[in-house]
Amino acid sequence: MTDAEQSQKARRDEDGARDGGRLLAGRYRLGGVLGRGGMGTVWRAEDETLGRTVAVKELRFPSSIDEEEKRRLITRTLREAKAIARIRSNGAVTVYDVVDEDDRPWIVMELIEGKSLAEVIREDGTLSPRRAAEVGLAILGVLRAAHREGILHRDVKPSNVLIEGDDGRVVLTDFGIAQVEGDPSITSTGMLVGAPSYISPERARGHKPGPAADLWSLGGLLYASVEGIPPYDKGSAIATLTAVMTEPLDPPKNAGPLSEVIYGLLAKDPAQRLDEAGARALLREVIATEEAGAGRAADATKVVPLPKPADGGARESRPKLEKTPRAAGAPKAAAAATAAKSPALWPKMQASD
Repeated sequence: MTDAEQSQKARRDEDGARDGGRLLAGRYRLGGVLGRGGMGTVWRAEDETLGRTVAVKELRFPSSIDEEEKRRLITRTLREAKAIARIRSNGAVTVYDVVDEDDRPWIVMELIEGKSLAEVIREDGTLSPRRAAEVGLAILGVLRAAHREGILHRDVKPSNVLIEGDDGRVVLTDFGIAQVEGDPSITSTGMLVGAPSYISPERARGHKPGPAADLWSLGGLLYASVEGIPPYDKGSAIATLTAVMTEPLDPPKNAGPLSEVIYGLLAKDPAQRLDEAGARALLREVIATEEAGAGRAADATKVVPLPKPADGGARESRPKLEKTPRAAGAPKAAAAATAAKSPALWPKMQASD
């Protein structure tokens, strides 16, 4: 465990010791801390009214911020809840409730048991092109539903994607910096919010983003899924954003059939970038191609050598097959019966089934 992870665990333990067991809004019993960020804590909780386990996201204020900044963060948190609630997709978290307590909002939402995509890549290794395409297709479905509602996510990256443990369901989380059409901006003028490697060139240049900006981020996520590192990462925010705007993409080495999707989504000009329909078609093609290849490999005829006798003695002699040719049109069952009587043929036939 790294020093940062140990520090984060210590803070979670401290939070749990202080507020664990608290009853929120007379209904939600806080349990352990699931995660903690700079502006909030996510709790496991029990909904004592409906008898189900939920996640509760608590907004926390740094001690150094003023009242205006507090109001801005409250607006951002409420915007996240409203944005998620408007999205109809299996790949989006369901929001159950928003509670106002201690002069701050607490978002009650569906609990997703599993790892983030970032954790999967770090702990289990990179994804195969097919699995990356499946993840990408699921995220694309959420983005499509969000864009229909006039919502831009603006922070699509591996740490904001959860992979549910039971069925591998892919969930896009953290709409905290989402931009909702018709709402005023919640970020300060001149500020760029997001992970540099996943910020589109148009956003990096300060231009107003559209749905294509989220698709760029999806392309970066797919790149990281198969390569293990984000695209254009130069070690610092300024250098990375400069590379995003001006440098060609380092060719992916492990993308295979996914390369066309990655290059299409990471086109620097949003007008030349793959749109949702084009990306969906190519991702499905990758999945279908990989499935067909796997099927051919499974069905391929194989020659399997017979095992040697355990005592090292002479191999048992094969029974001689009848040399008399079978008349044309004779029942195939005769050949099957002959094969069934021959132990030398059975392993080969079994291996090819």
